[in-house]
Amino acid sequence: MSTQKSRKVMMMAGAAVVAGWCGYLTIERIHHAVALRNDARAAAVPDVMVISSRPEARHVSLELPGTIEAWYQAPIYPQVSGYVRMWYKDYGARVSTGDVLAEINTPGLDAQFAQAQADLQSSQAKYDLAVVTAQRWRLMGKSQAVSGQSVSVQDANEKSAAADLEAARHNLDRYAALERFKVIVSPFDGVVTERDINVGDYVHEGGGNLNANGGASELFSVADTHQMRLFVSIPENMSYILQSGLHATVHVPQFPDRVFEARFLTVSGGYDPDTRTSVSEFIIDNQDHALWPGTFAAVTLSAPEQSRHQTIPTGALVFQEHGMQVAVVDRQDTAHFRDITVGRMGDGATQVLSGITPEDRIIDNPPADLLEGQKVHVVRPVAGYGDDTSDKDDE
Repeated sequence: MSTQKSRKVMMMAGAAVVAGWCGYLTIERIHHAVALRNDARAAAVPDVMVISSRPEARHVSLELPGTIEAWYQAPIYPQVSGYVRMWYKDYGARVSTGDVLAEINTPGLDAQFAQAQADLQSSQAKYDLAVVTAQRWRLMGKSQAVSGQSVSVQDANEKSAAADLEAARHNLDRYAALERFKVIVSPFDGVVTERDINVGDYVHEGGGNLNANGGASELFSVADTHQMRLFVSIPENMSYILQSGLHATVHVPQFPDRVFEARFLTVSGGYDPDTRTSVSEFIIDNQDHALWPGTFAAVTLSAPEQSRHQTIPTGALVFQEHGMQVAVVDRQDTAHFRDITVGRMGDGATQVLSGITPEDRIIDNPPADLLEGQKVHVVRPVAGYGDDTSDKDDE
């Protein structure tokens, strides 16, 4: 009896253990299902960060590429054909107005000049003879020794000879002027930036050596660099900053630690239809001749902002087929899409012309699958964005 009773107790204990284990598993499964349900419910409500729009800064800054050119730059071509006798100024030479750059041998021109001198002497002799002859015929005409028609013919011959003499003088002046072009001189004070000739080179009237394409190259190029011209293409939506008194800071690659200041000079007054930019011109003082023509420049423009619109981070924009939108969160933490009108767009911030107010809570970087009327969980409410820099911008 005792053995059966012990066995019965053991079976009941085993059944109790199995029942307890099953109960434990059931309770764990229920807890797990509840946890999954809660997690699913929480996952269905996206976490978002909200920001508020802020007024535009009182000053706007713009960084653009530019090109620095000489104040004056003259490519010099020959006006006569011949062979280079000698050149006197090389690359980088400082020259003054009238300094001789090169000389050209022109045997053909010299022969034409000598012929023009001889033609003038011949025309002078013919004119002198025509004057004497006309005077004699006029005297004979007074005594009725010759006809009036004959006197008129001699008068006409005298005038014709005078015209021929004048033409010969002008022709000689022309060749005399060309003779002076045998000497190539600097048109102004500056520096020689190019020399494309050598002794013995043949150059022709109106151009230097012919290149592979048949085009003529200049003999020299002289640049006046006491001041430099800075050319910057300004985008259409920022052209309003171009005004008298505008200054720009300029950085160039060869002087990374030096800042140059440029003063606004003029603007083209029209836009390139391909780039929607307008060419503006600035002046840079260059008394030490540190800047060279053709230099690339990084230009920073700063000017007062004309409008007082709101700005938001560019990442808050929602691009839709029918226009630009932002996602705002109402007091019930529900997301709504709102149409807006944007102005200037930048990498960091975008100008909003209409559609929002400073009180709106705008979702920054909204999820791509966010739906209209969807509940959201605001994880970090922010009264504004960029507050650490807004005061600096408004100074």
